[in-house]
Amino acid sequence: MEINFQTDVGRKRNTNQDYAGLFENQSGISLAILADGMGGHQAGDVASQMAVNNLGERWQKSLIDTSEKAAQWLIKEIQDENEMIYEKGQSRPEFLGMGTTIVSAVLLDQSFVLANIGDSRAYLVRNNELRQLTEDHSLVNELVKSGEITREMAANHPRKNVLTRSLGMPRMVEVDVANHLWVPDDYILLCSDGLTNMVSEENILTILLSDEPLNEKVETLIATANEAGGADNITVLVIHFDEQKEENQ
Repeated sequence: MEINFQTDVGRKRNTNQDYAGLFENQSGISLAILADGMGGHQAGDVASQMAVNNLGERWQKSLIDTSEKAAQWLIKEIQDENEMIYEKGQSRPEFLGMGTTIVSAVLLDQSFVLANIGDSRAYLVRNNELRQLTEDHSLVNELVKSGEITREMAANHPRKNVLTRSLGMPRMVEVDVANHLWVPDDYILLCSDGLTNMVSEENILTILLSDEPLNEKVETLIATANEAGGADNITVLVIHFDEQKEENQ
């Protein structure tokens, strides 16, 4: 298994409110986390870093080694973190209303457990196809699901950035959790909307299937988003379940 992640401020923003991290627990199981913060001043940075670092620190102390336990852990810990971010947001005027998306993956021997809130996404590449595994918790996605607008209309909708769910809400937040089996040569992509709003899924797939080393694929995804305008912070985390590397371990 090979993992690489990088983040970039983009071409329009002064600060980077995205944050990502990779953590290993006491059982040697990895947790990858990506967050896209929101809020004025530096509040988005605070929320996204809190989510990633706090969850990461708690993961490092855990002994989780099964998909069932990982799913339960993710739901409880993300809900606890939601309360902490909300309380921090109430503590100082400049933090008021801050929040963050989160998408995370626990990487087990034969499966991976995803948890997400907001519109940061997880994709799977298998058999030369790219499939979105998470659902956006956004206003435009609700409008698409109800048939009020098309996917094409959603891409340029004026309220595209309005989330229906995020970390930092004043009540219990629902966490989407799912367990998926992986097979050798699968790729998992975790990314903020700074990538998916700028680069088509077709182009994302082409880059991930290229012959470049993994770190260069990640760099190319970020560069492509910037070349398209870089309207937002861009964060990309790619996991490759590499057949040859698995055999060599």
